[in-house]
Amino acid sequence: MPKRIDLLQGTLDMLILRTLQWGAQHGYGIGQAIRAQSADVLQVETGSLYPALHRLEKHGWVTSEWKQTESNQRAKYYRLTAAGRKQLAAEHARWEQLVEAIAGVMKPARKESES
Repeated sequence: MPKRIDLLQGTLDMLILRTLQWGAQHGYGIGQAIRAQSADVLQVETGSLYPALHRLEKHGWVTSEWKQTESNQRAKYYRLTAAGRKQLAAEHARWEQLVEAIAGVMKPARKESES
């Protein structure tokens, strides 16, 4: 059974914002952080990552600037804004609600006749 899991729509934005909560990072680093934090289960493709970063920037949830990487290459670094922190908190609350709702469906209470 494959280890990789496709993300629910909208989840990538939350994961990017969460990753940037730890500090500014370039796109490749964001993807690697998500992969590492998920024990290689979540692998974000560049075709999804960069459009998401541009969307987050357009909403004002992240800002970006060009900098040199540790390997002396030029890369765009993304940083979480105050509005992004607020959005992350809102998305995290919705995520917790979704997880609880799905758990309720997947593990319904036992009927008295089954006890």
